[in-house]
Amino acid sequence: MCHRFQPLLASELQEALNEQRVSGHPRVPARPEGLAVPDAYPGKEVPLFVVDAMGSLEVATLSWGFKTTVDGSSKLVFNTRMETALAQAQSGRGLWADPIVSGRCLVPVRGFFESYTKSPNPHRRPDVRFRLPGHRVFLLAGVRREGHFSLITTVPNASVATFHTRMPLVLGPGESRIWLGPGYASLADRSNLKLEATPQV
Repeated sequence: MCHRFQPLLASELQEALNEQRVSGHPRVPARPEGLAVPDAYPGKEVPLFVVDAMGSLEVATLSWGFKTTVDGSSKLVFNTRMETALAQAQSGRGLWADPIVSGRCLVPVRGFFESYTKSPNPHRRPDVRFRLPGHRVFLLAGVRREGHFSLITTVPNASVATFHTRMPLVLGPGESRIWLGPGYASLADRSNLKLEATPQV
């Protein structure tokens, strides 16, 4: 499951929205050299795109992870299995039923990390960074509720399966509209999406 990613700044997201309104294309400005933006971890606040009451995108800062109680203990659930969310949407019951139906959001990233769970050396399992080739910034599918968000995960494609048993639902070019629209369930299959994997030292 995804436990770390490289987020963007709220100001970068707002500039991208402003550019989209002018030119029709969201363009993230070049980041000043030397500017370090900390990686995002569960429980941290992250800027992302949500849909406002008028159906337009806006920037919001939400906390990564839904707070829930399991067997009397508080738990932070920061990843959402697509299969589980779809089943709950159909039944109308469960933690993900409402968020997947009416709380879908977009999480812009410069890369995300998975633990190398299939490492040949069980004593050394470095993280692997994944990026979308040809894109400085790309989108992960998310769901939100009351100031919190969770990343959607799905069955890994060939790019990720070598390293891990799950992957975030990475959106390719043009797929953000599908994720935010009624046909979102069709995006569960990521087999045709190629990602670049870089094991971290």
